[in-house]
Amino acid sequence: MLSNYHTHSNYCDGKASLREMVDFAVAHGFEELGFSGHSPLPYLNTFSIKTDKYAAYCNEVRALKAEYADRMKIHLGLEIDYVPGLCEDFRPLIETGGLEYTIGSVHLIPQPESIGYIRSHPTEAADYLWMIDGAKYERYDEGLQRLFGGNIRRGVRAFFEQNNRMIESQRPTIVGHFDKIVMNNKDRYFHYDEKWFLDLVYETVQLIHETGCICEVNTRGIYKGRHYDFYPARQTLRHMNTLGIPVIVSTDAHLPEDLLHTEGAYEFLEEIGYRNVLFRLT
Repeated sequence: MLSNYHTHSNYCDGKASLREMVDFAVAHGFEELGFSGHSPLPYLNTFSIKTDKYAAYCNEVRALKAEYADRMKIHLGLEIDYVPGLCEDFRPLIETGGLEYTIGSVHLIPQPESIGYIRSHPTEAADYLWMIDGAKYERYDEGLQRLFGGNIRRGVRAFFEQNNRMIESQRPTIVGHFDKIVMNNKDRYFHYDEKWFLDLVYETVQLIHETGCICEVNTRGIYKGRHYDFYPARQTLRHMNTLGIPVIVSTDAHLPEDLLHTEGAYEFLEEIGYRNVLFRLT
Protein backbone atom coordinates (compact mmCIF):
# COMPACT_ATOMS: atom_id res chain seq x y z
CA MET A 1 0.00 0.00 0.00
CA LEU A 2 1.06 3.62 -0.51
CA SER A 3 1.29 5.85 2.55
CA ASN A 4 3.26 8.80 3.89
CA TYR A 5 3.16 10.33 7.35
CA HIS A 6 5.89 12.98 7.03
CA THR A 7 4.15 15.59 4.90
CA HIS A 8 4.46 19.38 4.90
CA SER A 9 2.34 22.11 3.32
CA ASN A 10 2.40 25.86 2.81
CA TYR A 11 1.36 26.29 6.42
CA CYS A 12 5.09 25.81 7.10
CA ASP A 13 7.93 25.40 4.59
CA GLY A 14 6.03 23.21 2.14
CA LYS A 15 5.26 24.56 -1.32
CA ALA A 16 1.68 23.34 -1.80
CA SER A 17 -1.64 23.56 0.00
CA LEU A 18 -3.02 20.75 2.12
CA ARG A 19 -5.67 20.09 -0.53
CA GLU A 20 -3.09 19.93 -3.32
CA MET A 21 -1.14 17.32 -1.35
CA VAL A 22 -4.31 15.32 -0.74
CA ASP A 23 -5.49 15.45 -4.36
CA PHE A 24 -2.10 14.26 -5.61
CA ALA A 25 -2.07 11.41 -3.09
CA VAL A 26 -5.59 10.30 -4.04
CA ALA A 27 -4.75 10.45 -7.76
CA HIS A 28 -1.74 8.19 -7.19
CA GLY A 29 -3.53 5.57 -5.14
CA PHE A 30 -2.39 6.44 -1.62
CA GLU A 31 -4.40 4.84 1.16
CA GLU A 32 -2.95 6.85 4.06
CA LEU A 33 -1.63 10.41 4.29
CA GLY A 34 -0.45 12.04 7.49
CA PHE A 35 0.26 15.75 7.74
CA SER A 36 3.16 16.79 9.96
CA GLY A 37 3.74 20.52 9.68
CA HIS A 38 6.70 22.03 11.50
CA SER A 39 5.59 22.99 14.99
CA PRO A 40 5.21 26.65 15.97
CA LEU A 41 8.25 28.23 17.60
CA PRO A 42 8.32 31.48 19.62
CA TYR A 43 10.77 33.36 17.42
CA LEU A 44 10.66 34.71 13.88
CA ASN A 45 11.58 32.09 11.27
CA THR A 46 10.67 30.99 7.77
CA PHE A 47 10.00 27.27 8.25
CA SER A 48 7.49 26.62 11.04
CA ILE A 49 3.73 27.08 11.33
CA LYS A 50 2.99 30.51 12.73
CA THR A 51 1.51 30.33 16.22
CA ASP A 52 -1.63 32.17 15.13
CA LYS A 53 -2.11 29.72 12.22
CA TYR A 54 -1.82 26.50 14.24
CA ALA A 55 -5.55 26.17 14.92
CA ALA A 56 -6.34 26.82 11.24
CA TYR A 57 -3.87 24.10 10.20
CA CYS A 58 -5.42 21.55 12.56
CA ASN A 59 -8.97 22.48 11.56
CA GLU A 60 -8.23 22.28 7.83
CA VAL A 61 -6.62 18.85 8.15
CA ARG A 62 -9.67 17.62 10.08
CA ALA A 63 -12.01 19.08 7.45
CA LEU A 64 -10.12 17.29 4.67
CA LYS A 65 -10.11 14.10 6.70
CA ALA A 66 -13.92 14.18 6.78
CA GLU A 67 -14.30 15.26 3.15
CA TYR A 68 -12.05 12.53 1.74
CA ALA A 69 -13.04 9.78 4.17
CA ASP A 70 -14.38 7.53 1.40
CA ARG A 71 -11.21 7.88 -0.70
CA MET A 72 -8.24 7.96 1.67
CA LYS A 73 -7.44 8.06 5.38
CA ILE A 74 -5.97 11.41 6.42
CA HIS A 75 -4.25 11.91 9.77
CA LEU A 76 -3.46 15.03 11.77
CA GLY A 77 0.09 15.13 13.04
CA LEU A 78 2.91 17.56 13.72
CA GLU A 79 6.68 17.44 13.38
CA ILE A 80 7.62 18.92 16.72
CA ASP A 81 11.03 20.46 17.15
CA TYR A 82 12.51 19.52 20.51
CA VAL A 83 14.58 22.52 21.54
CA PRO A 84 15.81 22.93 25.14
CA GLY A 85 14.68 26.30 26.43
CA LEU A 86 11.99 26.65 23.76
CA CYS A 87 10.00 23.47 23.22
CA GLU A 88 10.60 20.76 25.80
CA ASP A 89 7.04 19.56 26.41
CA PHE A 90 4.98 18.31 23.46
CA ARG A 91 1.73 18.02 25.45
CA PRO A 92 0.39 21.57 24.94
CA LEU A 93 0.64 21.22 21.14
CA ILE A 94 -0.83 17.71 21.24
CA GLU A 95 -3.74 18.72 23.46
CA THR A 96 -4.63 22.05 21.84
CA GLY A 97 -4.36 20.59 18.34
CA GLY A 98 -6.00 17.25 19.03
CA LEU A 99 -3.11 15.51 17.29
CA GLU A 100 -3.25 11.87 16.25
CA TYR A 101 0.52 11.42 16.15
CA THR A 102 3.82 13.28 16.48
CA ILE A 103 7.18 13.18 14.75
CA GLY A 104 9.87 14.28 17.17
CA SER A 105 12.83 15.91 15.45
CA VAL A 106 15.93 17.96 16.18
CA HIS A 107 16.91 20.67 13.70
CA LEU A 108 18.06 23.40 16.10
CA ILE A 109 20.74 22.96 18.74
CA PRO A 110 21.20 25.62 21.41
CA GLN A 111 24.59 26.47 22.77
CA PRO A 112 24.35 24.63 26.13
CA GLU A 113 25.47 27.68 28.11
CA SER A 114 22.69 29.77 26.54
CA ILE A 115 19.65 27.60 27.35
CA GLY A 116 18.74 29.63 30.42
CA TYR A 117 18.88 32.87 28.44
CA ILE A 118 16.83 31.37 25.59
CA ARG A 119 14.19 30.25 28.07
CA SER A 120 13.78 33.80 29.40
CA HIS A 121 14.24 35.56 26.01
CA PRO A 122 12.59 33.19 23.48
CA THR A 123 12.13 35.80 20.76
CA GLU A 124 15.93 36.21 20.57
CA ALA A 125 16.59 32.48 20.28
CA ALA A 126 17.78 32.48 16.66
CA ASP A 127 21.13 33.96 17.66
CA TYR A 128 21.82 31.02 20.00
CA LEU A 129 20.75 28.08 17.83
CA TRP A 130 22.82 25.91 15.48
CA MET A 131 20.64 25.07 12.46
CA ILE A 132 21.89 21.71 11.20
CA ASP A 133 19.31 21.42 8.37
CA GLY A 134 18.68 23.39 5.19
CA ALA A 135 20.15 23.55 1.71
CA LYS A 136 23.20 25.68 2.53
CA TYR A 137 26.08 23.96 4.30
CA GLU A 138 27.68 27.37 4.89
CA ARG A 139 24.99 28.06 7.51
CA TYR A 140 25.92 24.79 9.23
CA ASP A 141 29.58 25.78 9.25
CA GLU A 142 28.87 29.26 10.58
CA GLY A 143 26.72 27.97 13.43
CA LEU A 144 29.29 25.34 14.36
CA GLN A 145 32.00 27.98 14.57
CA ARG A 146 29.92 30.60 16.36
CA LEU A 147 28.25 28.40 18.99
CA PHE A 148 30.65 25.46 19.40
CA GLY A 149 33.98 27.05 18.51
CA GLY A 150 34.30 24.73 15.52
CA ASN A 151 34.44 21.69 17.80
CA ILE A 152 32.50 19.18 15.72
CA ARG A 153 32.52 16.45 18.36
CA ARG A 154 31.05 18.81 20.93
CA GLY A 155 28.35 19.96 18.49
CA VAL A 156 27.48 16.45 17.33
CA ARG A 157 27.35 15.19 20.91
CA ALA A 158 24.93 18.01 21.77
CA PHE A 159 22.75 16.97 18.81
CA PHE A 160 22.52 13.35 19.94
CA GLU A 161 22.04 14.23 23.60
CA GLN A 162 19.14 16.46 22.56
CA ASN A 163 17.61 13.61 20.55
CA ASN A 164 18.04 11.29 23.51
CA ARG A 165 16.34 13.67 25.94
CA MET A 166 13.47 14.07 23.49
CA ILE A 167 13.02 10.32 23.08
CA GLU A 168 13.16 9.64 26.80
CA SER A 169 10.96 12.52 27.95
CA GLN A 170 8.46 12.96 25.09
CA ARG A 171 8.26 9.53 23.47
CA PRO A 172 7.11 10.80 20.07
CA THR A 173 5.12 8.42 17.91
CA ILE A 174 7.86 8.58 15.28
CA VAL A 175 11.49 9.61 15.75
CA GLY A 176 12.51 11.81 12.83
CA HIS A 177 15.86 11.65 10.97
CA PHE A 178 17.95 11.24 14.14
CA ASP A 179 21.28 11.13 12.28
CA LYS A 180 20.62 14.09 9.95
CA ILE A 181 23.60 15.87 11.50
CA VAL A 182 25.59 14.14 8.71
CA MET A 183 23.85 15.94 5.84
CA ASN A 184 25.70 19.25 5.87
CA ASN A 185 28.83 17.67 7.29
CA LYS A 186 29.32 16.20 3.80
CA ASP A 187 32.14 13.96 5.06
CA ARG A 188 34.28 17.00 5.81
CA TYR A 189 34.55 17.07 9.61
CA PHE A 190 34.01 13.35 10.25
CA HIS A 191 32.94 10.10 8.60
CA TYR A 192 29.89 8.08 9.60
CA ASP A 193 31.84 4.94 10.46
CA GLU A 194 34.18 6.62 12.96
CA LYS A 195 33.80 4.86 16.30
CA TRP A 196 32.98 7.95 18.35
CA PHE A 197 30.15 8.81 15.95
CA LEU A 198 28.75 5.29 15.70
CA ASP A 199 28.77 5.04 19.50
CA LEU A 200 26.47 8.09 19.64
CA VAL A 201 24.22 6.71 16.88
CA TYR A 202 23.84 3.33 18.56
CA GLU A 203 23.15 4.89 21.95
CA THR A 204 20.18 6.67 20.37
CA VAL A 205 19.11 3.48 18.61
CA GLN A 206 19.09 1.69 21.96
CA LEU A 207 16.84 4.38 23.46
CA ILE A 208 14.44 4.10 20.53
CA HIS A 209 14.32 0.37 21.15
CA GLU A 210 13.76 0.74 24.90
CA THR A 211 10.99 3.34 24.55
CA GLY A 212 9.12 1.50 21.80
CA CYS A 213 9.09 4.44 19.39
CA ILE A 214 8.78 4.02 15.65
CA CYS A 215 11.69 5.29 13.55
CA GLU A 216 11.25 6.80 10.12
CA VAL A 217 13.37 5.90 7.11
CA ASN A 218 13.63 9.37 5.62
CA THR A 219 14.45 9.60 1.91
CA ARG A 220 14.54 13.39 1.37
CA GLY A 221 18.31 13.80 1.43
CA ILE A 222 18.67 11.44 -1.51
CA TYR A 223 16.07 12.87 -3.87
CA LYS A 224 17.07 16.45 -3.07
CA GLY A 225 20.69 15.60 -3.88
CA ARG A 226 21.90 16.68 -0.45
CA HIS A 227 23.02 13.28 0.88
CA TYR A 228 23.78 9.81 -0.43
CA ASP A 229 21.95 7.73 2.16
CA PHE A 230 18.72 7.46 4.10
CA TYR A 231 18.22 8.88 7.58
CA PRO A 232 19.12 6.70 9.39
CA ALA A 233 21.88 5.28 7.24
CA ARG A 234 21.80 1.79 5.76
CA GLN A 235 24.37 0.43 8.22
CA THR A 236 22.32 1.77 11.12
CA LEU A 237 19.15 0.22 9.72
CA ARG A 238 20.92 -3.15 9.62
CA HIS A 239 21.73 -2.75 13.32
CA MET A 240 18.18 -1.62 14.10
CA ASN A 241 16.83 -4.74 12.43
CA THR A 242 18.64 -6.91 14.98
CA LEU A 243 16.62 -5.13 17.69
CA GLY A 244 13.29 -5.36 15.89
CA ILE A 245 12.71 -1.59 15.91
CA PRO A 246 9.62 -0.69 13.86
CA VAL A 247 10.28 1.60 10.90
CA ILE A 248 8.07 3.53 8.51
CA VAL A 249 9.28 4.97 5.21
CA SER A 250 8.75 8.71 4.81
CA THR A 251 9.56 11.04 1.97
CA ASP A 252 9.44 14.21 4.12
CA ALA A 253 7.35 15.70 1.31
CA HIS A 254 7.28 19.45 0.69
CA LEU A 255 5.73 19.20 -2.78
CA PRO A 256 3.04 16.81 -4.06
CA GLU A 257 5.46 14.92 -6.32
CA ASP A 258 7.79 14.36 -3.34
CA LEU A 259 5.29 11.82 -2.04
CA LEU A 260 6.47 9.32 -4.65
CA HIS A 261 10.19 9.63 -3.88
CA THR A 262 10.75 6.54 -1.75
CA GLU A 263 14.18 6.15 -3.44
CA GLY A 264 14.43 2.37 -3.08
CA ALA A 265 13.81 2.36 0.67
CA TYR A 266 11.26 -0.45 0.58
CA GLU A 267 13.50 -2.48 -1.71
CA PHE A 268 16.47 -2.04 0.62
CA LEU A 269 14.44 -3.03 3.67
CA GLU A 270 13.23 -6.13 1.84
CA GLU A 271 16.77 -6.94 0.70
CA ILE A 272 18.11 -7.00 4.27
CA GLY A 273 15.04 -8.85 5.57
CA TYR A 274 13.88 -6.02 7.80
CA ARG A 275 11.40 -7.61 10.18
CA ASN A 276 9.19 -4.72 11.27
CA VAL A 277 8.19 -2.38 8.42
CA LEU A 278 4.99 -0.41 8.97
CA PHE A 279 2.73 1.10 6.32
CA ARG A 280 0.22 2.63 8.73
CA LEU A 281 0.34 3.77 12.35
CA THR A 282 -2.97 2.21 13.42
